[in-house]
Amino acid sequence: MTARIVDEPTPPTLSIPTDKIAFIVEKAREFDVKEGDSDPDSGSNPTDDGSADILEDGAGDSTRQELFDAIRSLNADQRIELIALAWVGRGTYDIADWQDALDTAQQEHGKRPAHYLMEMPLLADYLEEGLDAFGDGIVDTDEPLEGPSQEDNS
Repeated sequence: MTARIVDEPTPPTLSIPTDKIAFIVEKAREFDVKEGDSDPDSGSNPTDDGSADILEDGAGDSTRQELFDAIRSLNADQRIELIALAWVGRGTYDIADWQDALDTAQQEHGKRPAHYLMEMPLLADYLEEGLDAFGDGIVDTDEPLEGPSQEDNS
């Protein structure tokens, strides 16, 4: 009797370097907290207005452009992969449906992926959750933590 070998499907891999995803996550977090003109009568004095104006999406603010440029710096396939990764993180697709997510992302958002991603609320959270589904993460859990908690143990 011969043992039968069952081929299990190869898990998908990401072609986007994790450090690029980490940068996009950071920029997406900065962009997500931006808001419209919440203080139209501002006296331009950060002390008086509690520094609330820093969260406004003003004309001279580069956060939007930095996020857009970071996404556009990826090649076309990686931008589609980023959309699919966000969908996996959001729960729209499972990791087992990775190819379906890629195909749908290409069909629906292949022409303007950066604009689509930038309009997605909670983009940073979805990308991090998507990385978790791949067994990857942005934070290196193998490195010891720094800060007061480590100093207290001495």
